[in-house]
Amino acid sequence: MDTLKFFFLFLFLFLFLFLSPLIHATNSCATSICFNSSFTIRFPFQTNQQQPQTCGYPGFDLTCNNQGTTVLNLPNSGKFFVRYINYLTQQIQLYDPNNCLPTRLLEFNLTGSPFRALYYLNYTFLTCPSKFTRSRFTVIDCLSNSTNTTLATCSMNLAMGINVCEILVTLPIPVSHPRQDEDDFSSDLSDDLVLTWDVPNCEECESKGAMCGLQDNASQQIVCINNPGTGKANRLRVFQIICFSIVVPTITCAFATAFFIYFVSGGTQRRRNGTTTVQQNSDPAAITPQPTTIIAGLDESTIESYTKVVLGESRRLPGPNDDTCSICLSEYRAKEMVRCIPACKHCFHADCIDEWLRLNGTCPVCRNSPSPAHGNLENV
Repeated sequence: MDTLKFFFLFLFLFLFLFLSPLIHATNSCATSICFNSSFTIRFPFQTNQQQPQTCGYPGFDLTCNNQGTTVLNLPNSGKFFVRYINYLTQQIQLYDPNNCLPTRLLEFNLTGSPFRALYYLNYTFLTCPSKFTRSRFTVIDCLSNSTNTTLATCSMNLAMGINVCEILVTLPIPVSHPRQDEDDFSSDLSDDLVLTWDVPNCEECESKGAMCGLQDNASQQIVCINNPGTGKANRLRVFQIICFSIVVPTITCAFATAFFIYFVSGGTQRRRNGTTTVQQNSDPAAITPQPTTIIAGLDESTIESYTKVVLGESRRLPGPNDDTCSICLSEYRAKEMVRCIPACKHCFHADCIDEWLRLNGTCPVCRNSPSPAHGNLENV
């Protein structure tokens, strides 16, 4: 009975010290991600599927579709896929799910959304005979067929000078930068749509390495808070996650073994004190606890043999990696130290992967067992 009391007390203390902070972190406004996207979702954006409504700013709702792609629904222009979000410059990069952005631009309307275009240029759309235009101009394929082609140009001289073409419409088209070199040229308007926002303004906060958030649930007052994915808080969170994922199963197994031993030995003792005689040839394996399997990590010399990389200003990484650490979900920054596993080429913050590999023998992303490799220190 004393053994059971000890395990109950130990399990309670463990859950209080490690599980409570994790539950709190789960309910907080942590970053999110759609599994087929290369960027994180955080304030002012939020996804109702993974974050509370209060974690975002009104009008910045995103969703993850069944393919894991991030989707933005503009009130008067419909759904667009999100290619990337730059929180420092406050820009979002969109593309058409059907790969025909010019069709969407003909009726594009940002009314009712918090976004605006960086620039506008007046484009004239023309329909022309295919034989005349396909060999001479850039055409919009998704608006053309075998008989007629569609052109778009910001040069009125070109639009008025092609007598065999019919002008359809002239309207302002959102572009990512003003163009001064398109006289007498047409465009297929295939570039991604780049939008920006002015409210909330988090540029100063992002430039300091922090992030914006709502002061409270009852107002839209913006405050600048430290990034929860960096520094000591991040390392503590990683350590808690590792402990929770490894120690809890071990404790549960040990508790079940002790519980089994207690009842088996207690029952045997009661039978000895009664009128029932215990047979001498009983199988001793029936009361022998099975060994507990403990997952072991890698030794320090093996971990240190893996390649370390000091990120440069470009923050580019070798191998199948994006700009976010898969353990702490924080974006990489220049001058940070990352470590790469040689077998699969997956890279992480050095502190994050070192803590992981001390307790686990597999890569956090692909779960393959890494093999020793001599590494070196280099700049990217």
